[in-house]
Amino acid sequence: MQLLIIGTLDGQVGAASQMAMARGAKVTHVDTVSGGLDVLRAGPGADLVMCDVKFDIKSLIDSLVSERFNVPVIACGIGTDAGAAVRAIRAGAKEYIPLPPDADLIAAVIAAVTEESHTILYRDPAMGQMVRMAEQVAPSDASILITGESGTGKELVARLVHKKSRRSAKRFIAINCAAIPENLLESELFGHEKGAFTGAVARRLGKFEEANGGTLLLDEISEMDIRLQAKLLRALQEKEIDRIGGSVPVKVDVRIIATSNRSMEEEVRRGTFREDLFFRLNVVNLRLPALRERPLDIDLLANHFLKKYAEMNGLPARPLADAARRMLTSHSWRGNVRELENTMHRAVLLATGSEIGPEAVLLTGAPTATDPASTVVATATQAANAAVGGTKGLVGRTVSDVERDLIIDTLQHCLGNRTHAANILGISIRTLRNKLRLYMDEGIPVPPPGEPDHSAA
Repeated sequence: MQLLIIGTLDGQVGAASQMAMARGAKVTHVDTVSGGLDVLRAGPGADLVMCDVKFDIKSLIDSLVSERFNVPVIACGIGTDAGAAVRAIRAGAKEYIPLPPDADLIAAVIAAVTEESHTILYRDPAMGQMVRMAEQVAPSDASILITGESGTGKELVARLVHKKSRRSAKRFIAINCAAIPENLLESELFGHEKGAFTGAVARRLGKFEEANGGTLLLDEISEMDIRLQAKLLRALQEKEIDRIGGSVPVKVDVRIIATSNRSMEEEVRRGTFREDLFFRLNVVNLRLPALRERPLDIDLLANHFLKKYAEMNGLPARPLADAARRMLTSHSWRGNVRELENTMHRAVLLATGSEIGPEAVLLTGAPTATDPASTVVATATQAANAAVGGTKGLVGRTVSDVERDLIIDTLQHCLGNRTHAANILGISIRTLRNKLRLYMDEGIPVPPPGEPDHSAA
């Protein structure tokens, strides 16, 4: 883990650094917020920032957001100043650590903020076959294209490949090509020089340079604009990139893994994806089976998520009732593992008895329409029918009203996570984002983004 510490902390920074390093962290220390931002811009970035509360925490976090640095911040300070702690948390800090530092507390906070399970749980032979293939090709440097429906766990497989590769000691960097506006994606990938465009306040290294020597995941690459695809192809062929506004190419050594929930062959036929780039990426194709194609995993994963969210919410662990289990195994799971996770999270919160019964398992409908707008409307119709026992609940309402209510209700069920909601609704994150902007322009309340959601509303 890369830890960035900002501030002198009245001489306590040395002790905090030693404790963090004892827990396996690689520590960089700077004295000012501007120095910390320079470190992040120059790479190799950070997984966690600890900042002295003497600094303006809100200004730091606002700068991180405006420059699209996705890194959690922990505030720390001498003594137990409750006011400083409250101000830091309100500003967006994830936690507050009083100093002098306590080794166990620092270890616990670092674990809590950075903990993220990347274990692939499976029992079904269909998933086992794919995992074995991933492990077999991992030691090579071949580009890998991971395909599968949304919510099947493509990023988990990418992380598995990195962990089993010869590059595992270097960084794994992921970028979601669908969640970043087109006019910013080039800068995110290749970096920029100071003054290259409005808002380029300093040189910024891109994801290629951050991942140098390691692995770069291009998530949902089918969403990338075709003009940017040409620049990506050159970077892969020449093993060098050009920063925006730069005059000298920069050599990079990166293993590329790309993912898509679309048929890439169809995207090539439609002319929305370059054929030469497709062949460059598709040296090895790992296809993840949909959850309905790995039925033996449904019960395993359901129990895992029930335990996870019971512990997270301080609730008792309840077993699934037989009737609820039958509901899960017969459901189509259009949102795959992600939909199952959200369903189990809701079930933990809604359950009242000694078991998780059918009344706590709220399943999303599964319309057959393939057009994004039709999918939303069809899902809205099914949800309304389930609520009122027919179509009477839709009479007198416009299609746009029904669609809006379903989108917002689904977003609330997903705790504000835009990516999860888009996958359940069967629309792209860009379509969802545009609709939410329209609602906000109309003065309609929209749930704020939830963790680990990093897309702009």
